[in-house]
Amino acid sequence: MNLVQRASPSLPKLFGLAKRPFKSLRFPGEPLDSSSSLPPLSYGIHVFHCPDAVGIVAKLSDCIASKGGNILGASVFVPENKHVFYSRSEFIFDPLKWPRKEMDEDFHKLSLTYSAMRSVVRVPNLDPKYKIGVLVSKQDHCLVDLLHQWQEGRLPVDITCVISNHHRGPNTHVHRFLERHGIPYHYLNTTKDDKREGEILELVQNTDFLVLARYMQILSGDFLKSYGKDIINIHHGLLPSFKGGKPSKQAFDAGVKLIGATTHFVTQELDAGPIIEQMVARVSHRDNLQTFVQKSENVEKQCLTMAIKSYCELRVLPYEDNKTVCSAGFCVCPFGPEHSAERVISSSKCVGDSDCTDFCPTECNIKTCVEAKCSCGCHRWNNRRCFFY
Repeated sequence: MNLVQRASPSLPKLFGLAKRPFKSLRFPGEPLDSSSSLPPLSYGIHVFHCPDAVGIVAKLSDCIASKGGNILGASVFVPENKHVFYSRSEFIFDPLKWPRKEMDEDFHKLSLTYSAMRSVVRVPNLDPKYKIGVLVSKQDHCLVDLLHQWQEGRLPVDITCVISNHHRGPNTHVHRFLERHGIPYHYLNTTKDDKREGEILELVQNTDFLVLARYMQILSGDFLKSYGKDIINIHHGLLPSFKGGKPSKQAFDAGVKLIGATTHFVTQELDAGPIIEQMVARVSHRDNLQTFVQKSENVEKQCLTMAIKSYCELRVLPYEDNKTVCSAGFCVCPFGPEHSAERVISSSKCVGDSDCTDFCPTECNIKTCVEAKCSCGCHRWNNRRCFFY
């Protein structure tokens, strides 16, 4: 069973429990509004993983509602023939009535009640950003895009360091960017017999997770065990096909019509960790190996950024040994794109004209979607419902 509840498009119903005007709701990353006489509401995320039982959703809802909170949306997943329950809830609350420490205690009591394997709550406006370390080799297109997204404030992380086994001079664009923003850059020359893993561990010991932005070295099992936290890797191929080196060449030789990129967790088995995100681009017989690589690099950048963002928003839950439960964002806010998620997941058909056959792309940029019109002339987002972040 896979249930997804979206926020209602009806404003009175949407804010019925919160009893707050729209302007008092504080979205992630949004500053306090000093002009408002009412205390702003904060936004929280809670993920829950426990043995399946009757009444879990009701207890989760009661835990939030009893402290004056209001659930904006929830995603629940109970695998077929598996006695296990997964959920991710988004809610708003008054931090003056429900202090952060008290919230942790309330959700901890709930986790004890259901013998939860995982119960995590995050309040983006109050909690510190995730600290990450980035490892990269010669190819730096993923690193450059990641740094740009971070600079624009689109990734809720603090980059503590960049580590590379490829030397970059002080006048390179990457080196200048890192120096300008005070991000340490460490060059560690690796050999077949010495991967410098001990030094890497020292540099990343205070990070929350690692990102391999085209780091072309295989991390040992000892390293993974010593680090003990999640490591996210971008593979320039559509796994489980085309594992290992030169996947674009493998795909080109196979004559595929779709190429892609895969972001996954790192495990001891090469390119076999649980998949977080996958994206594809169309190719044809007219493409050569060079255009294959170019299209692949564009997809890699998007795939890595989206995976990091999803991970930080607690949208990725481990499922069994090699799977993940991923909760996607939804659609455009009627108040304008500034209050919306950064992507649209939809296959809704245009309703402006009965003869119009246009669909919104499976994934599209909010701004592009809002400005674009179907062939019948209506804006593509007219029939969407808002899902607040």
